Amino acid sequence: MRTICQAAALAAALFFGGATVASAATAPAPEVYSEVTAADIADPGAVITDSAADLAAARTANQAIAWFSSRNGSTAYQGYCEKAVRLAWDRVTHHASAIDHWRSSDGARHTTGTPPRGAFVFWNISAYGHVGIADGSGGVWATSVNGAIGHARQGYFANYLGWKPGNSN
Repeated sequence: MRTICQAAALAAALFFGGATVASAATAPAPEVYSEVTAADIADPGAVITDSAADLAAARTANQAIAWFSSRNGSTAYQGYCEKAVRLAWDRVTHHASAIDHWRSSDGARHTTGTPPRGAFVFWNISAYGHVGIADGSGGVWATSVNGAIGHARQGYFANYLGWKPGNSN
């Protein structure tokens, strides 16, 4: 891999600067970095850890609901509704907030009908929005139900936006 990086550096130096072979061959390999996103800095002091069992794959609606149900009454995810639904579904895709998830191209938005079991359900209750998981019967599992993870009717939160199909993408 290092040889490939050195060859790329040599080619770039010759193409852009007409550098000599000796100086290009000794150039250090470029640094590899990762872009810092809003999700990385939203609250750097907040550390929520989960055990390996908590992070077990929850790739079905029943498993996502079971994740919430097993944490009924927990305050560990207050203010982190998007993280809670991501962990419940064992999602690969991360969104900085619930409102970003709603506005994203990550799933079709629906504004009518009863959200199916396991669907992401969204409300516009703050700048960050709110999201929970539908039970399929007009109720939701979410954070902030009486100050903790809990089950409530969909109308418990104001300013309903709609729902997107639940998934572990």
